[in-house]
Amino acid sequence: MRPAELLSAMTAAEREAAGLMREAHDILAECKTGHRDVVTAYDRKVQELLIARLSEAVPGARFFCEENDRHDELSAEHLFIIDPIDGTMNFVRGLHHSCISVACCCGGVLTAAAIYNPYADEMFTALRGEGALCNGRAIRVTADPFCETVTACGTSPYNPELTDKTFALLRMAFLESLDIRREGSAALDLCSAAAGRVGVYVEPSISLWDYAAGKLIVEEAGGVCRTLEGEELPFDGRKSSVVAGSRENVAEFLRLAAKL
Repeated sequence: MRPAELLSAMTAAEREAAGLMREAHDILAECKTGHRDVVTAYDRKVQELLIARLSEAVPGARFFCEENDRHDELSAEHLFIIDPIDGTMNFVRGLHHSCISVACCCGGVLTAAAIYNPYADEMFTALRGEGALCNGRAIRVTADPFCETVTACGTSPYNPELTDKTFALLRMAFLESLDIRREGSAALDLCSAAAGRVGVYVEPSISLWDYAAGKLIVEEAGGVCRTLEGEELPFDGRKSSVVAGSRENVAEFLRLAAKL
């Protein structure tokens, strides 16, 4: 299947699954690793629907998903990396800032990405080598310098041992940029960086399903994604820190962070 056909199957599946999110009611959250790490029946339903539709489109496809410990081999010929509802706490609390994130890898290489925010009806997509789009229109990381942009941030709430490091970084970003924003969805923060809405998105620890699709979207929008150590993000299932945005703004953020 050609990359464009893969992407079409991904966006169609996401739009269908988004109906489950929009129609959700009486949402009950269950704790996974702790009281901040929650899952709902809707996360599972969305994931099951996505797996079903993508399996129909790509027979034999493999999956690496957040829920139900479905972690197939990352080097598979066709692998879909799924976060069924990124921003589950927002979803539970009715904050209407959550999304469905799907990335497709072919032989370990990110090939296509789609992130859909059903509340804003924004579909962010990317194909390797073909640029990034939001609702079919090209997007680009900002050309503004870090000091003239807003910084998007995550607080890695599942890792309280990182609290001091996290808020030291956020304090620096608050003082060195125009302001900070903490909106509760790593995937959508990556899209905001790709679309030039923020100068940089930073978080000390997120999972592969949080950043796989957003990474490709940022890169195809002319940006970069790095760890806080300035390295490429891992693609082996480990958690990672992330700093994403234009090459210049990521470099500036890392320069300032090194002084802490």
